[in-house]
Amino acid sequence: WVGTWRPHRPRGPIMAQFTSPGPKYSVPGTTGHLAHDPTKARAPAYTFQGAKPPLAESCSPGPRYYVRPSVTRDGKHVAPAHHICGLPKIKTEVTPGPSDYSIEKANRHRYRCPPEQSMAFRHKAVRTDPSPGPATYTLPRLVGPNTAYTRASPCYSMAGKSKASGFAEDLSKTPGPAAFPKVDLDLYKKRAPTYVM
Repeated sequence: WVGTWRPHRPRGPIMAQFTSPGPKYSVPGTTGHLAHDPTKARAPAYTFQGAKPPLAESCSPGPRYYVRPSVTRDGKHVAPAHHICGLPKIKTEVTPGPSDYSIEKANRHRYRCPPEQSMAFRHKAVRTDPSPGPATYTLPRLVGPNTAYTRASPCYSMAGKSKASGFAEDLSKTPGPAAFPKVDLDLYKKRAPTYVM
């Protein structure tokens, strides 16, 4: 007996009074990748693989050699600089001086002379030849809407103010609302029902 509880016969059958097969039939779990419940959705599973074993023909030196940070995949990256070195060796040769050449005028040219421009008076036929002046030619206009070679910009003209609805208009002389005839509503709207006798 526990407290106010007393043993009594139950009013109806309960499961504890009947025998069952026990945990013989188990429901597959919903966690994990193997033996998963086929009626439930299974999330993707990822596996961690170990490191691959080194190849037999690998002959890399490993981390024993230190690569400087200035060495990139395109080569060594250094700032532009000038090298300081000694003067180059110059071979001294005996060359002729200015007094070794003769500057006397020769009797005839041994080489071709370059073209020279000479100054002379204009020929009489050319001097008396009449030529047209600047006013002879007429060029097309470059300013305005109708031009031949240039693109004309938009032109705006100034006109006087209209007399209608102006500041000097006398509004007392304009027609009022009673000056226009009254239009029947049946002409432009749905006609109302009418009765005849």
